[in-house]
Amino acid sequence: MPSRRPHTTAALTSPDAALLRRALDGDRSVSVFVDGTAFRLPDTARDAVADLLERLASGEAVQCSSVEELLTTSQAADFAGISPTYLRNLTDAGAIPVEYRGSHRRIRRTDIEQWVARQRREHTQETSQPRSPSPPP
Repeated sequence: MPSRRPHTTAALTSPDAALLRRALDGDRSVSVFVDGTAFRLPDTARDAVADLLERLASGEAVQCSSVEELLTTSQAADFAGISPTYLRNLTDAGAIPVEYRGSHRRIRRTDIEQWVARQRREHTQETSQPRSPSPPP
């Protein structure tokens, strides 16, 4: 579930939209100013911001919200370093939460990251505990 509520912005006034349209007609680069320092946005962020600005320039109201990244079982298995079959068994057992899109399983990136971190912690704890001596034969 996204951590922030969606935010809706009303459409710009016609004069503001026209000014923004003119500014967007040129270079597609987008820079923002944070505490007086110019920051040029990376391509993926630039594309998202440019899309938002183009919608505002077209006179549209816009809504901005967050989404969690969902992975396929193959992507999640690759990330965790396990086989897709083992991952499916873990989701069937409830060890890793899963969402279904039709018949397809989707795993939130944060869930697989947490599972991997838990596995590493457990492995570290197992290897750091002293072994009890073996009984004599």
